Amino acid sequence: MVAGARRWWVATAVLSLTVHLLALYWPVVTVAGPVSWTDKAVHVLVFAIPTYAVGMVVARLWWAVTGFAAHALVSELSQHLLLPGRSGDPWDVVADLAGVALAAVALVVSRRVARW
Repeated sequence: MVAGARRWWVATAVLSLTVHLLALYWPVVTVAGPVSWTDKAVHVLVFAIPTYAVGMVVARLWWAVTGFAAHALVSELSQHLLLPGRSGDPWDVVADLAGVALAAVALVVSRRVARW
C-alpha cells in the first residue's frame, strides 16, 4: 500500500472506530427512522465500516474480523448490564455480526483484486 493511502486508511480507521465506540457506549441512544429496521441497519454499518477500515490497516485480516465479532457480543452485554439507559438485544448482535461478515467479504475481495 502506498504511504498516502495508508495514512488515509489509518485516519479512516481511527474516525470510524471513534464513531463505533460512541454509538455503542453512549448512555442513551434513540434511533428513530422511517421503518422499523433502521436500528438494525445502523448496527450493520456501525460494525461494517470500522471492520473494513481496520482490516485495510492491519497485516492480518482475522485480527480485525475476530476483534469486531467478539466486540459485537461484548458491546450488547455491556449495554444490558452496565449502562442504565441502554438495553442489550440479541438481534443487535446478529446485525453486528452481519456487518462484520459483510466487511470480511469485502476485505477478502479487495485484497484479491489488489494482488491481481
